[in-house]
Amino acid sequence: MLPFLLKRFGLALVSLLGVLVLVFAMVRLVPGDVVTNLIGLEGNVSPERREELRRLFGLDLPLHVQFGQWFGALLQGDLGTSLRTDRPVLTDLALRFPVTLELTLLALLIALAIALPLGVTAAVNRGKTLDYLASLFALVGIAAPSFWLAILFILLFSLKLGWFPPTGYVLFSEDPLGNLRSLFLPALALGMSLAAATTRIVRSSLLEVLSLDYARTARAKGLPERAVVYRHALRNALIPVVTVVGLQVGNLLGGTVIIEQIFGLPGIGRFALEGINLRDYPVVQGAVLLVAGAFVLVNVLVDVLYALIDPRVRFE
Repeated sequence: MLPFLLKRFGLALVSLLGVLVLVFAMVRLVPGDVVTNLIGLEGNVSPERREELRRLFGLDLPLHVQFGQWFGALLQGDLGTSLRTDRPVLTDLALRFPVTLELTLLALLIALAIALPLGVTAAVNRGKTLDYLASLFALVGIAAPSFWLAILFILLFSLKLGWFPPTGYVLFSEDPLGNLRSLFLPALALGMSLAAATTRIVRSSLLEVLSLDYARTARAKGLPERAVVYRHALRNALIPVVTVVGLQVGNLLGGTVIIEQIFGLPGIGRFALEGINLRDYPVVQGAVLLVAGAFVLVNVLVDVLYALIDPRVRFE
């Protein structure tokens, strides 16, 4: 397994390098820069003063020189300094990453808690009312945007019923219950799409496994249907599910940008959005690097989980 992991991590580093180059170029294609935001579009500032500010931020250098300086600092563990606050980007990311990580994990748990029993129920009751209801949920969940669900949940569960706070974040160390209450609605809105997609995958995968010879043999031996489903079929049906969930983690991380903005959560997604609006290049690059690194790491872990779920899988 070690050679396989080394190969996967090597490919991951190449992928991250490609992401860095792409993001570095794309954020600079956006009209304006941090100097324009500082002085304002109608600011009465001389061209000489503008150039002085650009030199101060290093924006007068050629793009390849700027990238070389930033990448060289990155190799030393320095993600740069915010052009707006003059704070180290790594410090701000370290403060905000736990919020985004907790939100993503909670959304993943909610999605799996909904999808696994619902998908199994739909497969076992194929062609019946429960199957149609599960399919309807999957269709609506995939079609509904997370930001629309977030607004709907705020109106229903916060403003009308008063069960959860509409915005804000509570540290887990200060109030564990308050922390979960502040993150439940964002995580539910973020995880609904994954829950819907996973429900469909669980249903189709389990139906395929239940039609195989060993499942029919287990039934012929007199095993109850519950034992056939949960003891024999479900584990083999989970490999496609693991694949989908692993790929969808990237969508969860990307979806935190809008969700954190709607619910006022101090996470990386909101931090990156502020960086984009303010043309704070080091902030955007550092946030994207962290999210991309987490996504690549999750995909490597998914490959490892294959062998744990299915002993027939071997790494080469």
